Amino acid sequence: MLQANELLTSKTNLLKKLGPLLGLLLVSVSLALISEEFLTVSNLLNVARQISLNAIISVGMTLVILTGGIDLSVGSIVAIAGSVTAGLILQGTGLAVAIGAALLLGAAIGGFNGLLITRGGVPPFIATMGMMTIVRGYSLIYTDGRPITGLSEQFRWLGGGYIAGIPVPVVLMVIIFAAAYIFLKQNRYGRYIYAIGGNEEATRLSGINTKGVLLSVYVIAGFMAALSGIILTSRLNSAQPTAGVSFEMDAIAAVVLGGTSLAGGVGTIGGTLIGAMIIGVLDNGLNLLNVSSFYQQVAKGVVILLAVLLDRKKSK
Repeated sequence: MLQANELLTSKTNLLKKLGPLLGLLLVSVSLALISEEFLTVSNLLNVARQISLNAIISVGMTLVILTGGIDLSVGSIVAIAGSVTAGLILQGTGLAVAIGAALLLGAAIGGFNGLLITRGGVPPFIATMGMMTIVRGYSLIYTDGRPITGLSEQFRWLGGGYIAGIPVPVVLMVIIFAAAYIFLKQNRYGRYIYAIGGNEEATRLSGINTKGVLLSVYVIAGFMAALSGIILTSRLNSAQPTAGVSFEMDAIAAVVLGGTSLAGGVGTIGGTLIGAMIIGVLDNGLNLLNVSSFYQQVAKGVVILLAVLLDRKKSK
């Protein structure tokens, strides 16, 4: 009887782990049968490039959610990072300096989120929601509410170029996910992140600097959002002050669809990649089927709600 229970538990855990992958395969096969364009090389490369933006943001979001937090400011960071990069380039600042400044700005905003949460005692939802509004407003002020265009060809390579036939953003995404996997699995700092999500007070009492760890994950989340904003600006050859709207929802959906619990302490970076792929494939499929963008928002909202409901069911 005991062996039967252990076998049933093992099968249940396996299904939980394979659930996101099975969902991705189901969506992909369905779209391949419905649309002949879905499996073309050009479309798959386009899907991969689109997925990379959300996936990079989702890496930082995964770390935040693993600690039991949330970051609603990443979409606004996407906008301000792209705007600052474009503005500095047009002012004649070197490309490396412009990109570096935008990345530092994103990390600084994330760090301020972390300070509000760890030192100010502000709940993550409130702290990052307030920062979302502040940063979005400053992005509009910086650009005067207008796009910044006319960027250099060298900069445009970052979002539109290829390395050995693979889009540059996809190469960056793979490198970042590989680094994040190693960080979470083979580094004790990664284990601290899981521990805080499981029980922050017990982790603190064990001698771990929980405030420092929490601060760092928000810094990483801001950095990743800024990188995604720079890539998006390069790809569009334009910095849009309204860029990144609802990107935080896509990132949260990707993380939860990938099996990471909103309660914290449970999840994998590989699952997040699969979750981002589900969101990207779904968006692409709806576009190929000429579904109205209004209905696409409805469909994405349904997916997010289902993901949260499944997360709550697994937690229970």
